[in-house]
Amino acid sequence: MDIASIGGILLALLGILTGMMIEGGNIGQITQPTAAMIVIGGTMGAVMLQFPLKTFLSALKQLAKVFFHGASDNEETLKQLVEFANKARKSGIVSLDQDLALIKDPFFRQALMLAIDGTEPSEVRKIMQMELDNKSEMEEKIPQVFEAAGGYSPTVGIIGAVLGLIQVMQHLDNITEVGRGIAVAFVATIYGVALANLIFLPAAGKLKIRHREEQMAKEMVLEGVISILEGMNPRMMETKLRTFLAEDAGAEGPAEAAA
Repeated sequence: MDIASIGGILLALLGILTGMMIEGGNIGQITQPTAAMIVIGGTMGAVMLQFPLKTFLSALKQLAKVFFHGASDNEETLKQLVEFANKARKSGIVSLDQDLALIKDPFFRQALMLAIDGTEPSEVRKIMQMELDNKSEMEEKIPQVFEAAGGYSPTVGIIGAVLGLIQVMQHLDNITEVGRGIAVAFVATIYGVALANLIFLPAAGKLKIRHREEQMAKEMVLEGVISILEGMNPRMMETKLRTFLAEDAGAEGPAEAAA
């Protein structure tokens, strides 16, 4: 569970709703299912028009990463790379063939398989970097979906408000109903702006961070496998790879210093 994401959206909602109630408003005033239907439906339709259906559905699945994110296993991966380096140094890199089944990450397994098969380090880097770039290009489209939604939803909210005003203007004979209707009409604008700035755009930013973290982990794996293939000293390799885990290394520093 991502405490920052969940806490952030709760704090934003709490601040907005509390401020509204202090000014004499109530939640019922902005609870309009029709306005929500117009904004959400219109925004999703516009996004589906811009992106392929596969990309749109992938973005919906990736939304869970904003609020729930698995614990990083980069430290465990680094430890495994160092173990492989020690084993390759003693018994040769071919001895790692029996360890391929233990590797869960397909990228890690493929890179190590190429190394075991005798592929030159430059070719391993070229092949795996190409796969990394292609995967990164596909993953970059996911945040773009939410960025597009963040651009469309305020405009769709205005459309909802105008539609509401059209209905209000048909009842100008009752000034009380006109005032209430205008207030309801502008709820769609609130939904559009709120969804853009509290959900869609922040979600796009968080997913960019998530994707960069995953890319850094794969870059670490690639550097580790190439270092093993080149016969680098395991301790030197660990020092080099730990630069990919600067945050974790900084957290461990005080403990190591105390020891």
